[in-house]
Amino acid sequence: MTSELEVDAVVLVGGKGTRLRPLTLSAPKPMLPTAGTPYLSHLFSRIRAAGIRHVVLGTSYRAEVFEEYFGDGAALGLELEYVVEDEPLDTGGAIRNVYDRLRADHAIIFNGDILSGADLRHQLQTHVDTGADVTLHLQRVPDPSRFGSVPTDEHGRVQAFLEKTPNPPTDQINAGCYFFRRSVVETIPAGRRVSVERETFPGLLEAGAHLHGFVDSSYWLDVGTPEAFVRGSADLVRGIAPTSALAGPTGESLVLDGASVASSAQLTGGTTVGEKAVIGDGATVDGSVVFDEAVVEAGATVERSVLGRGAFVGAGAVLRGVVLGDGASVGAGCELLDGARVWPGVTLPEGGIRFSSDA
Repeated sequence: MTSELEVDAVVLVGGKGTRLRPLTLSAPKPMLPTAGTPYLSHLFSRIRAAGIRHVVLGTSYRAEVFEEYFGDGAALGLELEYVVEDEPLDTGGAIRNVYDRLRADHAIIFNGDILSGADLRHQLQTHVDTGADVTLHLQRVPDPSRFGSVPTDEHGRVQAFLEKTPNPPTDQINAGCYFFRRSVVETIPAGRRVSVERETFPGLLEAGAHLHGFVDSSYWLDVGTPEAFVRGSADLVRGIAPTSALAGPTGESLVLDGASVASSAQLTGGTTVGEKAVIGDGATVDGSVVFDEAVVEAGATVERSVLGRGAFVGAGAVLRGVVLGDGASVGAGCELLDGARVWPGVTLPEGGIRFSSDA
């Protein structure tokens, strides 16, 4: 940590994860198994590596799940505290809601569904050296028109927060990670919804505050959609995304204890196979996440898909870009293609759904 500067970490995990349904019907998004362990485990490993020990989680949806799993954080070398939102407060309101738990003069705020490789120590150094009130991680992306953009001047000071536009003036976007002076957190209105992008940051700029951009082009991914969740998990398994919380060596696949994988099965593309899951003879599983106790029968093909806990894929079935909820069952010979989502406990009969006529 820079000059042994004390810093708190705040992780905002209050969202319902609606874009990831049906997976998030049973678990909050940050607790979904990602490369074999809850997503938060990977973020906590980065926080610890940066020398930060005190972490406050701002929770709301299924709040009790976080503390049940991580407890006081001692096993992770962290000290965890939990603050529950009684009603959704948006990002700015959620930051203000944890103010009373902050101890240090600076806090780093993480959005709970971003997978990033940015150098946290370097970002903090920038925050301290520039004397900024807030330092934002700004990510360079190939297509900034999909996001709001954040232009900076030649010294790195933020000039504006722009809405989505077909021709943005910069390729820099808000990456959802901020260093705040604690005194700035206190100025956010308490007890109501506050958007940092639309209210807090523009208001600070208008008041003459120093908002600085830490511009970076390392690994960055919003894992809020099924497609991105699968990709993020695969990138962690393959070592493309950084973590020290992986439950095994990096490679083409990660097979957890108690899983059964037939010798003729093929696991590629950063696939994770959960505990007590079964992959049958000749099955192909590529770039996918197979939760605990799921079954993929002989000859099935699973690509870029997520199979919930205890899900079943019958012999010869084909799944590409599909999400199966916990306990869902896809009969032999079915064919499900990009975007299909099967809700928990739903059973599709043998050959019941096809996208082509070659049955």
